[in-house]
Formats: sequence, C-alpha cells, structure tokens
Amino acid sequence: MLPWTTYEAMYDAATSQPEQFWLEAAQRITWKQAPVSACRTRADGWHDWFPDATLNTCHNAVDRHVADGRGGQAALIWHSCATKERQVVTYRELQGRVAGFAGGLRALGVEKGDRVLIAMPTMIETAIAMLACARIGAVHVVVFAGYAGPELARRIDSVAPKVIIIASCSFQGQTTIPSQLALNEALAEAEHKPQACVIVQRATCPAQLLPERDHDFHTLEQSAPAEPVMLRSEDPLYILHTSGTTGHAKGIVRDNGGHAVALALSMELIYGCEPGDTFFTTSDLGWVVGHSYGVYAPLLSGCTSVIVEGGASASAIRALCHEHEVKCLFTTPTQMRLMRQESRNLSGAILPALARIFVAGEYADPTLLEWARSYFCKPVVNHWWQTETGWSITAHFFGLPEREPVALMNDIGRPAPGFRPEIMLSIPGEQCGEIVLSLPLPPGCLAGVWKDGAIHVPAAYLDETGQYYRTFDEGMIEASRAVHMLGRSDDVIKVAGRRISGVQIEKIIAAHPEVHACAVVATPDELRGQRPVAYVVPNSGVDGRPSSEEIIGRVNHALGRWIGLKEVRFVKHLPTTVSGKITRKRLLVS
Repeated sequence: MLPWTTYEAMYDAATSQPEQFWLEAAQRITWKQAPVSACRTRADGWHDWFPDATLNTCHNAVDRHVADGRGGQAALIWHSCATKERQVVTYRELQGRVAGFAGGLRALGVEKGDRVLIAMPTMIETAIAMLACARIGAVHVVVFAGYAGPELARRIDSVAPKVIIIASCSFQGQTTIPSQLALNEALAEAEHKPQACVIVQRATCPAQLLPERDHDFHTLEQSAPAEPVMLRSEDPLYILHTSGTTGHAKGIVRDNGGHAVALALSMELIYGCEPGDTFFTTSDLGWVVGHSYGVYAPLLSGCTSVIVEGGASASAIRALCHEHEVKCLFTTPTQMRLMRQESRNLSGAILPALARIFVAGEYADPTLLEWARSYFCKPVVNHWWQTETGWSITAHFFGLPEREPVALMNDIGRPAPGFRPEIMLSIPGEQCGEIVLSLPLPPGCLAGVWKDGAIHVPAAYLDETGQYYRTFDEGMIEASRAVHMLGRSDDVIKVAGRRISGVQIEKIIAAHPEVHACAVVATPDELRGQRPVAYVVPNSGVDGRPSSEEIIGRVNHALGRWIGLKEVRFVKHLPTTVSGKITRKRLLVS
C-alpha cells in the first residue's frame, strides 16, 4: 500500500528526504543483505544505488513467488502472431526451466560477469535466457533478432560474449527469416569469437547444428539446476545498446539493485498493478520496454506478463486482453495507428478487466489518444522515458488515490520520483529548451556505458558543469511540474518506437564509391511514426548516380530491413553552415 494520497506528497517525499524514500521503496525487494544507505557517489563521479547490499534479481522475479505460494499462477503468456503458437508458463515451471538453463550455461563455462549475447525474437525462451543469466550473475545482452550480419558483428565485438544464443529463425510478418546465415556472417566478420552458440530449434525452420560450436537450447534446459548467485546491488544485470548522435551504438549498463527497486515501485505507483494482475506489453523483448515491462517489472511484482512475437493486430490485442483479463496494456503509437486503421471494421472494444493503457516509444498526438479512449472506453496516456533511464521520467500515477487533472492527460505527465527536470535554455528569455535532469538520477537508470570491457562514466550525456544529465529532448515545464514535449534536439530517428541514428545510416551510404555526400533526416510516417529519407549528392552530379535500390540495399544489408529506408533523393548539394556543417533542419521533407 502506497503511503501517499497525492502526487505532491509523493514527489516532495522523494525530493526532500531521498535517502528515507528509497530505503522504504527498497523494502519491496528481497535482499540477502539489506541496504543501509540508498545512494553513494562513485570515485568516477557517477552514483551507485543501495551500495554493498546483496540480492539476486532472478530470485526476486521467480523463486520468491513460488515460495510465497504463487507457483501455480501464470508468470508468462506468449502468443506468436506469425506461427499462431501459444505457451503459458507458471511461476513454478519458469523456476525449473530457468534454473536448468542456468545450469546449462554454467556447463558451457559462463560465470559471474561474463556476457551472453541473445539475438532472438520475443519468445518464452528469450525471457528464460535473460533470467538464467541473472540467476548466475552473467550479463545478458539482448539484441534485435532482425539485425543483419555486419551489425550483429559490431554487437559481438562490443561486448565479447562467451556464449551467443539465437533462435533458428524469426519472422517478418508471415515470412520466415533463417537466423543462422546472419550468425555465420557475423562470426566471420567479428574479431571476437565466442566459446559456444546455443540455438532454439523452431519447427518452422530448424537449423543444422555445427557439432563443435552449437548446442540445443532445450537440451541445455535439462542440465542440473543452478541456484541463484548473490550479487552486489551495483553489479551489472544487463547491457542494452542504443543509438545516439555520434552514430555509434552505446551499451547502456543496468545494475541489479536499483533496477529491481525502481521497477517494483513503478508497477504499483505508475501502472496501479498488484500481485496477480496481468500486464501486457506489445514491445519486442530486444528493446528497453520489453526488458523493463515484458520481463522484469511484472515478474518482480508477482504479476502475469503477456508477450507477443510480431505485430499484433487490433483483433488479436483485443482477444488477448479479453482472454487473459489484462489489467494494463503498454503499447506504442505505431501499434495504436495500426489498430485505428483496422478498427474501421471492428466495433468498440468491451474489455471489463482492462483498467488503463499506456503509450511510449514516441510521442502520441492528442488526436490518436482521443481515438483510443473512445475505442477502448478506458484512460489512455502518454509517458516519457528513454533506454538510458529504464523507466518513466514523467508519467501519470494511477497508484495514487488522487486522479490526474484532465488538462495533463494529453501530455507526458509529471516527473516520477527522483527525476528532477529543468530547462537548459539555448536562447535567454525563452520558456522552451532542452530538458536536463539533475544528478544523481534515481534508481533504475544507467549505471554507465560499456566500453572496452568496462563500465565508464557517460560523459557524452552530461552538460558542461557535470551536474545534469542531458536528455536531448526539448520541451517546457509548467509551475504544476507538468512537462510538455516539443521534439528531439538531435537527429535520432524513431522507427516504430525503435531508435536509429541518422548518422549511422549516413555512414553506410557515404561508403558507396559514387556518393559524394549525404544526409538522412526523419519524415512523419502514418503507421511507423517516422521513417528515414536520404539526401544524396553523387560524385558525378545528379545525372550520373547510383540507383536508389543500390543504396537502400546497402542499408538493409548492414542494418536490416526494419530501418524502413524507401526514399532516396538525389541533389546537387546539401545546405551547410559557413563552417561546412550540414544543416539538416533545412532539408524539409513533405
């Protein structure tokens, strides 16, 4: 039961007495050695949460619920939109499968601190692999299953995994995409070589296992079970890559203790969920929403989590919500647009158990939110967060008795506890500017960035004073603490909620021998939110140029077709400043 009745009381408690606030929040987690302090400044200037306390995230997400009598409750419900397969796994079944696979990883030589790269679609086995790593203290690195070989190779070299886990295939719509070819290409290109590969055999497209390299996932599940390893709160739980303004993927490191405390609190405070409730996120497990609210947060809270492979249709989402009595639905504006498109042939959704819907990944405009509220007859709200934060920077708080003012419902809400946003003005006197967050960031945020085998202070995220975290999002803050989002201040493009840097695409295009210069900008897309458009200056002028298909093919090969580059515009020159910097804002895309 939350001790506050109003948002102001909650936020003031977190701001005026942060040590007491977070030590009380930490009581939602089972610790081997309970924390005696909430926050400690590290030697490198960043912060550790609940330093020197010990716990195991997998134990908190699985074992303790079995011990508390929830063994027969569904922990994970999986539905594949591609194969129409379904699985329901109880907490007791999940405990056995995770412990067995953790034992299998250990038999392959995986120990505490080793990295395990997981390149799989959203499946029960993906969650089992993540939890098994957490059980033995290994650091899981989940990557999007649709990556092409070169991009997968970069991830391999970034984290040097001891083991790689893949499924024998994934799907784009109903099309089967064998995975082993991309794996083989990646391993041939990568400098680092893993000790072993593990493959989940799917009936649709089984792979030919190489005897000295590959191991069957389900065979490893039958290994002698491994017990949870007690870890320090500040020990890394996972690495998750995100693209930024540099064009290089950054490996965001998440800790164990702060992550568990923040997510458990958020389930109660923001989403209004209690043990036994059913939570449904449509996100791929390869993205931060899938990590936080497909796997960890619902399981840490003793809830049932519904996960889906592939894009679920409006009728499928309705059916799953009805069948499993989903209380809270978490989806993206892209998914909402698809549902709006399909709903023309569907009556309004009547879902008595569904209490509320949350939207994140990109900004949802008020018109879309109003349609969704009318269609579902439920509250539908935006909230704002980043891969780096791991949970909401701003939100609407359904766990509090006080209801949000109606005026806030179309925007991104007010700050979650521990987040202290301010506006960094680029022009004095304006109300709008880049939103920055006072340090320290609250529990659950990045512990650092993975680079060269170690965790580093994320200097690229800090302002010149070193006292603020830069969000690179622009907005304004009202006296009521309501935050209004205006847009991204860098060039990161959000394709169906997935972030890709325009610079990263530009590097691939610019490598073409007939390309003189290029720039990639975002254009609105009715279904996917945004899509990239490339402006290309050929070496020989507009008349002699590479084909659009050639450039698009290069990008698809390097990054994968999910990028969605379909339009290449050939121009004689790009707009630049006096210093030669390309001014992308002048590349207006209709």
